[in-house]
Amino acid sequence: MHKLPAIEVQNLSKQYRIGALEKKNAHLGEQLRGLIPRLFSRDKKNTIWSLKNVNFTVEPGEAWGIIGRNGAGKSTLLKVLSKITRATSGTVVTRGRVAALLEVGTGFHPELTGRENVYLNGSILGMTKPEIKRKFDDIVDFAGVGPFIDTPVKRYSSGMQLRLAFAVAAYLEPEILVIDEVLAVGDLEFQKKCLHSVEEMKGGRTVLFVSHNLGAVKGLCQKALWLEQGEVKQSGEVNSVVQAYLSSVAEISKGDSIEEKRQGGTGLIRFTSIELRDQEGDERASFMVGEQMRIRADFSSQARVIDPAFCIGIIRGDGTVVSYLHSMAVGYPLSKVSGKGFVEVTIPEIMMMPGEYHIQLWCGAKRDRVVYDLVEPVARFTIISGPIMRSQLALDSRWGVIYIPASWNHQSEADGQSN
Repeated sequence: MHKLPAIEVQNLSKQYRIGALEKKNAHLGEQLRGLIPRLFSRDKKNTIWSLKNVNFTVEPGEAWGIIGRNGAGKSTLLKVLSKITRATSGTVVTRGRVAALLEVGTGFHPELTGRENVYLNGSILGMTKPEIKRKFDDIVDFAGVGPFIDTPVKRYSSGMQLRLAFAVAAYLEPEILVIDEVLAVGDLEFQKKCLHSVEEMKGGRTVLFVSHNLGAVKGLCQKALWLEQGEVKQSGEVNSVVQAYLSSVAEISKGDSIEEKRQGGTGLIRFTSIELRDQEGDERASFMVGEQMRIRADFSSQARVIDPAFCIGIIRGDGTVVSYLHSMAVGYPLSKVSGKGFVEVTIPEIMMMPGEYHIQLWCGAKRDRVVYDLVEPVARFTIISGPIMRSQLALDSRWGVIYIPASWNHQSEADGQSN
């Protein structure tokens, strides 16, 4: 007998009204005078559609990744599915108990203790007290909040609240688990535990996972839904959807833009085009940390040029030089070039921080300071966190240029022991 879908979404739309909030100390009469015109107003400028005609179906036991740029509607979709907010139009059907991890502290009463909140959440999910009691010790152990379990949750740190919330969601066994970027609050070790726990859930429970860590999405999910300005851009098998999203994140500047970005030079050699490709040879404008990148620059020389030198510079969006990949620095033999040709550099494993970058192209004489061509900025591209970068924290240009995996240790008077 065929099982019914765990989640069915048909023509789902969500509209928000934007504008100034009423003053808290306004008199009732003032509030009514402001309310009545708004009720009869049809000014569409005061509204925004966060979701527009979204359709998809999730089968029981499937894990779906929800991806897209900031503001695409991902969090709004999860809030509607979790019944935290109502849809403006369309239908949503969920079959089974739904547990949501959307914001730190969601579903917890701040005045209740951790113990009381565990039982409260279990009751909301429809579990009996004996069922919750059987799983209670596992929840506390996973969350690592044993000494504080009888302390009011309002005194917990955000990390402690997150650990307890995830443990409750994982061990009280909802049929549908909805996870937003909330895991970014946790430390690296706990994120690893959470992702491993979600991995074990696959096949047994239905999971919806919103994350900008596309490596985690590809590793955990079989399917993906890509939202763009509130609409479904693409859905289906996770690898194809993620690849399509990566290709759309940034535009590669090439072709006639080379001429527009040229900064000078004698013209004895001129760059004509540039391509960024991945390990499979597909042209890309976005790469994940840990992936391979190949940079190819085509050129044309007016005559035979003896001992030329080429340099491909990688520049961060704020102008910081990440690296100059210079043919002379590695002793690459370029005794002469003539006519049309190309140079290509392969970066076997990207270790740059997530962010926006561009390429600078330079060629000149090997033995003097003559510049044949200089092109900048060209071939803008984006680096996105990937499987090698376990953290979903907001790592960006503030933290430097190169991503360096490192382990940490500490000791202080606060704990008196190494960790």
